[in-house]
Parts: sequence; structure tokens; C-alpha cells
Amino acid sequence: MATQDKALALRKMKWFAAGLLVAAAAIFALAKSHHDAGPWAWVSAFAEAAMVGALADWFAIVALFRHPLGLPIPHTAILPANKARVADNLAEFVRDKFLGTDALVARVNAFDPASRLAAWLAEPANAALLATKAVAAAGQMLEFIDDERVKTMLHEALRRRAEQFDLAGAVGGMLSTLTADKRHQLILDESLRELAKWLDREEVQALLAAKIIDVAGEEYPKLIGMLGFVGLSAEDLGNKFAGGLVLGANKWLHDIADDPEHERRQAFDSKVEAFIERLKSDPAFRSRIDQHKREWLERPELRAYVNGLWDEFKDWLRRDLAQPDSTLHAKVAGASASFAAALGDDPALRESINDHMRDALKSLAPELRDGIAKHIAATVRNWDDATFVRDVELSIGRDLQFIRVNGTLVGGAVGVIIHAVTTFLV
Repeated sequence: MATQDKALALRKMKWFAAGLLVAAAAIFALAKSHHDAGPWAWVSAFAEAAMVGALADWFAIVALFRHPLGLPIPHTAILPANKARVADNLAEFVRDKFLGTDALVARVNAFDPASRLAAWLAEPANAALLATKAVAAAGQMLEFIDDERVKTMLHEALRRRAEQFDLAGAVGGMLSTLTADKRHQLILDESLRELAKWLDREEVQALLAAKIIDVAGEEYPKLIGMLGFVGLSAEDLGNKFAGGLVLGANKWLHDIADDPEHERRQAFDSKVEAFIERLKSDPAFRSRIDQHKREWLERPELRAYVNGLWDEFKDWLRRDLAQPDSTLHAKVAGASASFAAALGDDPALRESINDHMRDALKSLAPELRDGIAKHIAATVRNWDDATFVRDVELSIGRDLQFIRVNGTLVGGAVGVIIHAVTTFLV
């Protein structure tokens, strides 16, 4: 009921109770005008006692809220005089009767929130509504995000994780795995085959010949010039030298590839094993790698890369949220429907969720109860007396006016009884 409706109902009841008092006074005056003759004595007794009852109850009710007739009579204006005690008692009553831990847990058990959540999310419209709200919240959140702080946070988080990462140890462990059972020899074999194919190509041989001629012409110009006196051209010499180099290199590569115990293979194994061991156990080498890692982490390119990732993600998210067929909306709706199906089909999952809610409630209930009680007490204490009296009177004043009505009628009935007793006993 609105405040205006409560005030109107209170005024009506006050006027009704006051009207009964006036009626009793009028009846009393009428009876006295007949000098209490005959039946008028009974009417007079009723009216007199009714006025006493009405006035006594009026005084009692008014004394709850204010001083009757403005007179500072002791033990009147009870509510404003005891506002602090009322606030504390009201807070304790709400805390103990409505916010008890056992009562709250019992309500959770009766409510079965997991089942209700499953049933609600199982409705496609509700899942879509949840997705819409989530998408709207995400869109609003984007507008409040401080991009520079987020970028700095991401960069610092990446740097902290990278600084804690044992790069040398990780690389050493990875290489140990890759070289187990001589797997790295397969890489060597493949490399030898590819290098041999590369050296067999005519354009490569021509390129080598040209490089040899160029280098020789720059480093040994007199020697190249003398070739003409012996009937050889620099180009012919370069081609022959390149051909010999290719043949020699190919033979050497094939020797290595065909001989599992070739000294070059063994040297390759030794180098790989030594490198892995240094990665794992050489403090100086590991320190150098960590130093290079830290230098890389401080490079502006890394910061620019992280910033670019965040900008791209934010732009994508903003574009997606603006689409009617938003991917995020579809994902949230689908996840909600899947979660609802899982809840509906898995009683153990529902019970687990309810258990967690009960446990959380048990741990939060004492603090919650005390916090609400303190809030109620502080709120009531901070009300000014006029507001406090008005709100309480509007809430219960209409019902209190019935006490005046009952006091008038009951008082009159008691007056008749007393008159009857005195009449028949005297």
C-alpha cells in the first residue's frame, strides 16, 4: 500500500474512533438531561464508561508516538524516546528470526536452486535472454576498460611468466627427447640428401663458378690476368673448379650418409650432446641464455606485439557484438543450453551445486546476519524522530485505532455490567 493510501486509511480510522467518543458524550449528555430516570440510568452508565474507555485508549495510543496534547507527561512519546533501543531490538529480531543459518540453509534445501536453474536455462528463450544480457554487459564493459592499463598488465604478466620460465632447461629437455634413439641422425641424413641435391643443380654450379671467378678477380687480379698467357680463361677455370668442388663435396656427403660410424657423424653426436649438457648444467651458458631472454623481453617489438594483440581482440569483439548473429551471443546461448542439459541429466551435479551453495551460505551467514542487523539498527537510529514516528504510525496506526473503537464499546459494556451489579446488590 502506498504511503498516501496508508495516511488516508489512518485518518479515516481516527475520525471513526473520535466519532464514537463524540457519540458516547452526546448519549451521556442526553441521559443526564433525563436525570438518569428509569432506563436512562442504564444508558448513562454505558455512555460514561464508553467515554472513559475511549479516552484511556486514546491516551495510550497517542503516548506511543508523541506527548498527548503536547504535555511532557512522563512515559509518553515512547517510540521516539526509545528509538535506539527499538532499533537494536528490531535488528536483533530480524537477525535471529529471519537470518539464522539453519533457517537459510533450510530455505536453500526447499528451493533446490540447481534444479530451478536447470529448468530455467532449459527454456531457449531464457538461454537467449542470458546470452543477450551477457553480450550487453560485455559491450558496456568495453567502454570502461582502460586500454593502456590492460596492455601494461598483459605485457607485465607475459614478462613475469617468461622471466620465471627456465628457457635453457626447457630447450635442453626438448632436445634430449628429440635426440633419443639417435633421432637427430635422421635430421642429419635428410639434411645431407637435400644438400647433395642442391649441389647437383646446374644453376648452383654456375652460381659457384661465378662466385669463384668474382672472388678470384678481386683477390688475385694478377693471377687471373696471367691465365690468358697460358691459354686458360677465368670462366673455364671457375667452371672446372666448381665441378671439382661439387664432385668432391658430393662424395664427402655420400660417405657420411652411407657410414653410420663416420667420424663426422660422431662429431655431430658429440656436439649435440655437449650442447644439451651445457643447456642443462653449465651455469654460465644458462645465464647467457637467460640474459638474452631478458633482453628480448625488454625489446619494444614485444610491447608492440602485445598491444597489437589486445587492439585486434577488442576490435573483433566490438564488431562481433554489433552483429545480429553475434558469435559470442551464440556461444553463450549454446553453453547455457548445454549446461542446463548437463544439470538436468546429472543428479550428482545438481546435488554438488546445492552442496556448494549451502557451504558458501554457512560460511557467509554469520557475517551476512551481523552486517544486515547493523545496517537496520544504524538506519533506524539515523532517522529523525518525526520520520520514525510517522513511518511506524502509518504502518500500524490504523490497527491501533481499532483499540480505541474496542475501548469505547467494551468500556460501555463494562459500565452497564457495573451498573447492573450495583443496582441489584444495593
